[in-house]
Amino acid sequence: MDKVERFESLLAAGRESPLLRLTLGTEYLKRGDPESAIRHLARAVELDPHYSAAWQHLGRAFEQAGRPEEAGPAWRSGIDAADRRGDAQAAKVMRVWLRRLERRAAANSSGPPGTT
Repeated sequence: MDKVERFESLLAAGRESPLLRLTLGTEYLKRGDPESAIRHLARAVELDPHYSAAWQHLGRAFEQAGRPEEAGPAWRSGIDAADRRGDAQAAKVMRVWLRRLERRAAANSSGPPGTT
């Protein structure tokens, strides 16, 4: 039984927690399955809206799933959660990722001159 199977069996046995959902989400990200990761990470932040690590990984999962328009709001929520908890490092990381995302979005929306 691999890690994901073990964690899924814990979940099936009713041992749901934000940490278990975060762990499953990060394992699915490692496997290249961002949609499954999103399902678990979204549940982690439902269970604990102040869980900055879950917001951080949820934004990454959205980005990897090709859903950058959802990554930004996740990171903004994560920054708020991190600031409330005094988790300066997590807030800093998400601010960097959010700026990069916004720069890419701005670059993609500006076409050649005269096309807007």
